[in-house]
Amino acid sequence: MFKKILIANRGEIALRIIRTCKEMGIKTVAVYSTADKESLHVRFADEAVCIGPPASKQSYLNIPSIISAAEITNADAIHPGYGFLSENAEFSRICEDYKIKFIGATAEQINQMGDKATAKETMKKAGVPCIPGSEGLLESVEEGIKLAEAMGYPVIVKATAGGGGRGMRIIRKSEDFQKNWDDAKMESGAAFGNDGLYLEKFIEEPRHIEIQIVGDQYGKVCHLSERDCSIQRRHQKLVEETPSPVVSDELREQMGAAAIAGATAIKYEGAGTVEFLVDKHGKFYFMEMNTRIQVEHPITEEVTDFDLIKEQIKVAAGIPISGINYFPKMYSMECRINAEDPKNNFRPSPGKILQINLPGGHGIRVDSHVYAGYTIPPNYDSMIAKLIVTARSREEVIVRMKRALQEFFIDGVKTTIPFHLKLMDDETFKSGKFNTSFLETFDFENL
Repeated sequence: MFKKILIANRGEIALRIIRTCKEMGIKTVAVYSTADKESLHVRFADEAVCIGPPASKQSYLNIPSIISAAEITNADAIHPGYGFLSENAEFSRICEDYKIKFIGATAEQINQMGDKATAKETMKKAGVPCIPGSEGLLESVEEGIKLAEAMGYPVIVKATAGGGGRGMRIIRKSEDFQKNWDDAKMESGAAFGNDGLYLEKFIEEPRHIEIQIVGDQYGKVCHLSERDCSIQRRHQKLVEETPSPVVSDELREQMGAAAIAGATAIKYEGAGTVEFLVDKHGKFYFMEMNTRIQVEHPITEEVTDFDLIKEQIKVAAGIPISGINYFPKMYSMECRINAEDPKNNFRPSPGKILQINLPGGHGIRVDSHVYAGYTIPPNYDSMIAKLIVTARSREEVIVRMKRALQEFFIDGVKTTIPFHLKLMDDETFKSGKFNTSFLETFDFENL
């Protein structure tokens, strides 16, 4: 087992990893930018190293600084958390070169799944259902129009190196193709340094369902059931739940088997998710694979009583998994609490937290790094907490979540708490009969 792990991240996920390491008797090293000097992950780690100024490129994305921090503290492993360098193949490879274990996927696995077109081809060969679309990247706009007309509109162009909805455009008729093509190409080039695009049939009224998987170094893969991530705005998730209201036992078995087949095909190592779209007829299609821990992993932990961070560390240390699949025993839901103003187009709201009260009680978990007096920097993602609620039924979860949100008080910055409270009272949401476009018509003004 590792003696010391450096956490190449910040905020709540860094704190989450530190907690598990302490329980496992593993020393921890926090890295931080000057903007995060007062963050809790810095305070609770055994050691802390400043790696640069607030800008991510000069700190949390600065590979030489992070490797140097690992070397001077004698860390024998690095956990990247999510975001930042967690799916950076070069970082994974450099860790290997320096004999520091990267707690995550190998460089080859990240490359195989990081390029969306390559990932799709890999999944097809593994027998995983895929959305009809282009065979690899499109060479020209003319090729895209020809294929779109053959498949039938609507279609969607996607950035091969994309994520978070960037470099993505829905096209409903041929005369709109050129403009959307140009916009997607420009956006993906600016965001990822890669303007490659591919085309897919656009699945209308879909649910976004992901399967949590864990693979070890010996070729074994197991799954820990599904999470429903359909409540999202502009492809950014806001609420996740498990089990999904639309996934039957039969569909769960099928999707779990498909996820395992895909992960096994690349000999996947570590925790990851295979993400699917499920159409209104119950057919599912591979969308992408995330080769890292997910923001929403706590709800899976709550319903399966399975510590995913601990399993990541054990797998990285060469300990085999049992190979047993896990199924939900309870219901759990996560609301992302962001420092944003939902009434003002979710505009970020950095600043000093004057007062805070975290909810408590049976079935309540809060993963957060903030406290009264903490200043939320403007340099990073605006998520400041995750409120996780667990109960015996979805109905109980919604009631308990509403109560917890009413107790969740933050003074000094705007947050998404008013949005979540209104969502818990929405009849369509409570019925479970919604899809990924649900929030397009949601009333954000009267919160």
